[in-house]
Amino acid sequence: MVLASQKDATLMITVQQHILQEQQRFPGATGEFSWLLSGITMATKLIQAKIRQAGLIDILGVQGNVNVQGEVQQKLDVYSNDVLIQYLSSRESIGVLASEENEKPLLFHQDSMEAKYAVVFDPLDGSSNIDVNVSVGTTFSILRRPDDVGFDDTKPWVLQPGAQQIAAGYVVYGSSTILVYSVGNGVHGFTLDPAIGAYVLSHPNMRMPEQGRYYSVNEAYLSRFPTSYAEYIQRLRSGELGYPYASRYIGSMVADFHRTLLKGGVFLYPPTTEQPDGKLRLLYEANPVAFLAEQAGGRAFDGHGNILDIVPESIHQRTPLVVGSQVEMLDFERTVMKTG
Repeated sequence: MVLASQKDATLMITVQQHILQEQQRFPGATGEFSWLLSGITMATKLIQAKIRQAGLIDILGVQGNVNVQGEVQQKLDVYSNDVLIQYLSSRESIGVLASEENEKPLLFHQDSMEAKYAVVFDPLDGSSNIDVNVSVGTTFSILRRPDDVGFDDTKPWVLQPGAQQIAAGYVVYGSSTILVYSVGNGVHGFTLDPAIGAYVLSHPNMRMPEQGRYYSVNEAYLSRFPTSYAEYIQRLRSGELGYPYASRYIGSMVADFHRTLLKGGVFLYPPTTEQPDGKLRLLYEANPVAFLAEQAGGRAFDGHGNILDIVPESIHQRTPLVVGSQVEMLDFERTVMKTG
């Protein structure tokens, strides 16, 4: 029997307490990793506060600039990027930051032997949805500086396969603000409690169901997908995996993946005739999601192989992404990957 006091104590584990426990798995842990992650938690609290004020202050709409992706920056894109850089750059253990909003990686603390981590992030995924009050998110990936690599070239810090991530996660800003992260020892979710201003453990040891009932894809582009993808989607619709799947598509990757993580099923962002290399960014969108999916018992592919095995060639490299539960991903492998 679990006493009420014991249950309350479990519910009141904050993300900082959890990180301190997790970092004990790292040899010679000194607290630097928890200090690094606290930069992310603090920055995302400020971002969610700004999102909550959208419509009340002048934070909606476009900034007027175009980022390296060729996308018009939203005001919240710029704010989110600035606040993450501000808080992460103050952590001496971070040597490199790479963001969707910056053309090149940013270098910090090059005179410090303590700078051993790179953080890559999308400060506000789905920001164009803010104006219509749809959930958006922040994604991040943490990599360790490779041995014998200095500060003269930042590319080796970030151009590592996703399998080399030492931590990854996201924050989804919706009806509540939830942080989900992993350091390679399972996936854990924390809900921001506005009463105390802390992320509190709400989803311990998250596991993706072996099979779900939903698929998530922008079906407006179905005619532009490779034929094999269209065939796979038809299999989901027709009930060939045991029952007909229902379609659920939010249009914000973090929110769509968060539902898939909790409910199972599959999220697809296929290549198209206009975007044959896919549209999502490998380093700071696909890799964190794939890392979390595998830690939770799911799988993630780019249509040819495991997302986490891809060796990146550029900071803003794009990729197709299909991620989901074991049953759906095995069927995807059979119907799509085997046909090329």
